[in-house]
Amino acid sequence: MTGKARTVLSADDARRLVAAVAVERDRAAFAQLFSHYGPRLKAFMMRGGLSASAAEELAQETMLLVWRKAGYFNAERGGVSTWIFTIARNLRIDRLRREKRPRANAELFDPSDEPDGPATGEAVLMAVQREEQVRAALELLSHEQAEVLRLSFFGDKPQSEIASELGIPLGTVKSRVRLALGRLRHILDDLK
Repeated sequence: MTGKARTVLSADDARRLVAAVAVERDRAAFAQLFSHYGPRLKAFMMRGGLSASAAEELAQETMLLVWRKAGYFNAERGGVSTWIFTIARNLRIDRLRREKRPRANAELFDPSDEPDGPATGEAVLMAVQREEQVRAALELLSHEQAEVLRLSFFGDKPQSEIASELGIPLGTVKSRVRLALGRLRHILDDLK
C-alpha cells in the first residue's frame, strides 16, 4: 500500500465497483476499490494509534472482508465509504479487545461501569428491607406470574428459554412478565 498514487473515486463509481465485485467477482473492480480505500484505511488506523504494520494489516483485512461481503452492501443504508470504514472500525475494536491493551480499555471505558464505593450500613439495611418487600410482594402474585419473574430475574434466563422450559408460548411468558411487573409495582407502592 505504500508508494502508490491515491486514486479518486466518486460515490457512484464506488457503488458500481462494489456491485461488480458482488455480482461478477470482478477483480479489476476490486483492485480499483483497494487502490482507493487501502491507503485511506491505513491512515485511519494509524490515526487510531496503531503502528504502520498493524494498520496495514487491518486495512488489508478490511478489504478482504469487502471482497467477501460485497453482496451485503446496501446503498439505501449508506455510502460505500461509510460501509467500508465501519468494517474497519469494527475490526480495529476487535483487535484492541483481543490485545487488551490499556489504551483500548481506556477508549472503551464507561464511567458507569465503575463499581460503587462500599455500601453504608443504612444502604445495606434499606436493601435488605426492599428485598423482603419484593419477596413478600411476589407471594401475592399468581403462581404463574411469580414463576416467570423468578426464572427471568433471579434465574437470569431469557424469555425464550423460560417458554421452552415451562412449555408455554413466548407471548404468554412476555404477557405474564409484563402483568406481573405491573402488579408488583402496585403492591410495592402500597407497602411504602
